[in-house]
Amino acid sequence: MKFKILPSEQILPHFLVQEEELANRMANLQEFQNTIQDFTFYTSSSVVYSSKIEGVDIELDSYLKHKLLGVKFLVDYTKKADDLFEAYSFARSSILNEKSLLAAHKLITKNFLSASERGRWRRSPMFVMSGEKILYVATDPEQVKGELVKFFADLSLLLKTALTIRETFFYASLLHLIFLNIHPLNDGNGRTARLLEKWFLASKLGDKAWQIPSEKYYYTNKNQYYHNLQRIGFEYDSMDYNKALPFVNMLVACV
Repeated sequence: MKFKILPSEQILPHFLVQEEELANRMANLQEFQNTIQDFTFYTSSSVVYSSKIEGVDIELDSYLKHKLLGVKFLVDYTKKADDLFEAYSFARSSILNEKSLLAAHKLITKNFLSASERGRWRRSPMFVMSGEKILYVATDPEQVKGELVKFFADLSLLLKTALTIRETFFYASLLHLIFLNIHPLNDGNGRTARLLEKWFLASKLGDKAWQIPSEKYYYTNKNQYYHNLQRIGFEYDSMDYNKALPFVNMLVACV
């Protein structure tokens, strides 16, 4: 495949996970029995841990009681997780493309971005922080549109192409990584990128991919997650994707 932005030719040969091993891991994930309840359970975990990466104060036990048992909590406690849950539900029944990803972002950011910035690509400078530390400087605002044209062209090509399970995991993680590096939104980039990764997996591997505990793994290994992002480079134009394998390997490790 000839990509416009994905650096697969540089690192795919070094992605040493075996097809059979990944197939066996995926086979251990059960098919949904009660579709709505199962999806609610696994997605509750996804949205809680993806939210916690961004510093949202929410616990899985409480959120499961909220979603599955109808326990009432203060609206401020659950609203951001509820918005993210709505975005995951939207993604499950939608085709992955630029329009639908922006629609999901509009849902994700309902309670922390102004209406004029929700579902819109950014037009201002951006840097990425962890705590009080700048990890890297994202794409210049003048570059965002052009980089996204290339990104969504590659995404479309991948969705049309038959991939092995190994390739599916590799490209899902790489899409997550490139999206984060472009950082094309004013806020909600991390939550959107992690949804994008899961959405791509489900597009290729079916409903059971929503069970993959990637968000939990990234939260549990949050320092490593940010370190693997940072090691690629400090500025967008000088990022070295030969150093991307530690990040790519995190998705495989969570299965």
